[in-house]
Amino acid sequence: MRVLSLSTLFPSPAQPGFGKFVASQMTAVAVRGDVDLVMVNPVGLPPWPLAALGRYKALAQCPATSTLGTLVVHHPRFTLLPLVGGDSNPGRIARAVLPLARRMHAERPFDLIDAQFFFPDGPAALLLGQALGLPVTVKARGSDIHYWATRPRALAQLRATAAGAAGLLAVSAALKRDMIALGFPGERTMVHYTGLDHTRFRVTPRAEARAKVAAQLNLPGDGPLLVCPGALIAIKGQALAIRALAELPGTQLALAGKGSDEAALRALAAELGLADRVHFLGQVGHESLPMLMSAADAVVLPSEREGLANVWIEAMACGAPLVIPEVGGAAEVVTGASAGRLAARDPAAIAAAIRELLATPPAQAEVAAHAAPFSWEANAARLVEFWRGAIG
Repeated sequence: MRVLSLSTLFPSPAQPGFGKFVASQMTAVAVRGDVDLVMVNPVGLPPWPLAALGRYKALAQCPATSTLGTLVVHHPRFTLLPLVGGDSNPGRIARAVLPLARRMHAERPFDLIDAQFFFPDGPAALLLGQALGLPVTVKARGSDIHYWATRPRALAQLRATAAGAAGLLAVSAALKRDMIALGFPGERTMVHYTGLDHTRFRVTPRAEARAKVAAQLNLPGDGPLLVCPGALIAIKGQALAIRALAELPGTQLALAGKGSDEAALRALAAELGLADRVHFLGQVGHESLPMLMSAADAVVLPSEREGLANVWIEAMACGAPLVIPEVGGAAEVVTGASAGRLAARDPAAIAAAIRELLATPPAQAEVAAHAAPFSWEANAARLVEFWRGAIG
């Protein structure tokens, strides 16, 4: 089976940290040996001179192809119109990718065009499939539905893609229900849970992990430790976690991530007199993140929206119970008291949930058991089975 998979979020030499969860999934597919997988990661660049400025300067230097393990990844350029062009990105992506897709299809025909996000990847993949006469599959992950469905032009493209695709995937049953509510075909939508690298995300005894992160990340070695992983942006809700900390004396909060809200979050911590208990770690590498989560008494992520966050599964695999709101597939992950607590996006509710966990902490092994069913091997097997069904 030969598959062209389109993913605008994927690691590249210019952005090696982008889309690692997609890369993990596709690497697991590639190593199976029963799929000839071609990855296409379109790179958006604005017109000159913007393309030579800021973050776009590094993107402009991205090579046409790169490798990730055994995968060859193609990086065709498409024209990006910052701030105003989001709804029209799919058409420009398709125009940029089509010459490459035609050439590769002529050399050795594809059986399927796949999109790893519903927007902008999905509508672009549908255009490619129509041009090449191939079936199309599309995966929904969360914001690619919840955000873009609020924009009428994008929503029309989402619905057209859902109607034209041979099969759809959703990262949680909750997201599938949201898709059906938008008019997507439930009978052609399969729930496809995320995977997990069990060799990397595994339990280290909390006391041992705490000592290591205290030394490596300059964190205090005493008092309960809460970890809030993710980009420092409003929808992730770190401000709610900081406000909850005000009700938890002696507790430390580590924010693992970078983002545009950092200055505002630092100011909030100072305003609440918590600057000495809120620790800004910056971007924590994948090599350090498992140890940090093993050290945590709880992982707190009060997101406004999620599909089914990979970090939820990764945290539980490290033995850290979750405190998360009932968004997306949260209830499909927090299925018992040892997995953590579902708490409203309110500082008092978050603090109450944390106090419960600190009062009766579940054993790390009990928490990790909730992550046992997730693996990249199982994820890849389900994906390949789904693709075969879509080809018919």
